[in-house]
Amino acid sequence: MVFFMKMRKRMKISKGGQISIPAPIRKRWGTRTVTLEDRGDEIVLKPAPDDPIAAAAGAFAGEGRGVGLDTIRREEREAELEAEERKFGL
Repeated sequence: MVFFMKMRKRMKISKGGQISIPAPIRKRWGTRTVTLEDRGDEIVLKPAPDDPIAAAAGAFAGEGRGVGLDTIRREEREAELEAEERKFGL
């Protein structure tokens, strides 16, 4: 069984555009780096490795066989268009 704590906090954005992530959350995830994703109607922060090169070492071994660059580009463009549609309500 996987146990996790769901925490929701209301945060203020400083004049400089910064927010503070509470210490218990930073310690739980063990990173000083996050990624920010704008989904149009929400913002998602996700923990990211402090050293992405070391974290990715071997992560893609055996992956991607049969998937071409054109397919990946098309899928990314479609995802970007969907995000724009959500963002602007198109």
